[in-house]
This record gives sequence, structure tokens and C-alpha cells, in this order.
Amino acid sequence: QVQLVESGGGLVQAGGSLRLSCVPSGYSFSIYTMAWFRQAPGKEREFVAAISWSTGTTRYADSVKGRFTVSRDNAKRTLYLQMNSLKPEDTAVYYCAAESFGTGVRVATTASEYRYWGQGTQVTVSS
Repeated sequence: QVQLVESGGGLVQAGGSLRLSCVPSGYSFSIYTMAWFRQAPGKEREFVAAISWSTGTTRYADSVKGRFTVSRDNAKRTLYLQMNSLKPEDTAVYYCAAESFGTGVRVATTASEYRYWGQGTQVTVSS
């Protein structure tokens, strides 16, 4: 069974940093596109960042460009989201997602395009 496990969330003050991790298992991760989404109470699930595991091609939401960096470690088989200069509006549950688009080069930004999801990790940024 495909599983995605996130970790690294927590409480941080505005301007601080956190690094989220996502460990996939149960599938051929090297052919997948992987992404981070977030959801705050009362809001729709929002795209944050995505990466093609095979090519390294990335895509970011405008709201996080220049502050967040998505990356992957092939040896550790782990996806990361480095979050710097955090703002209170970044507060949300952050989810890791994965999908195979055949070649793994498509970097989708819509939640409905992803089939596999982690349980989420809470990020809270105080003012």
C-alpha cells in the first residue's frame, strides 16, 4: 500500500524557519511528481510547491516564492519543504501528495490531480 508520512511541523514565531519532511513507501517514487499542499480552517486546500522526482523540475505558489524551497534526497528517499521567513498566514496543516503522470515530468498544482496523500502536519506561526 502506498504511504506518505509527513513530519517537522510545529510552532514557530514570525520570521522563523521550519523544515518539513515526507517519506514515501510502497511505490516507485522515482517516477512520481510530489507536492506540498496546505489547508487552514475554513479554507480550500491550497497548492504550495511541487517537484518532479525524476527531473527536479519545481513549481511554487506565488505566496511562497522566495521563502519556501522544495527538494528531494534520493539516497534518503525523502521529500523536503524548507520554509523560511514564516508569516502568520502560513499557519495551516501541510500535506504531502504524490501522483504518477506516466513520465513523472508533469508538475501539477491542483489537489484533485494527486492520488496519494499523507495525514498532514500542523504548522503554526505566531505573530
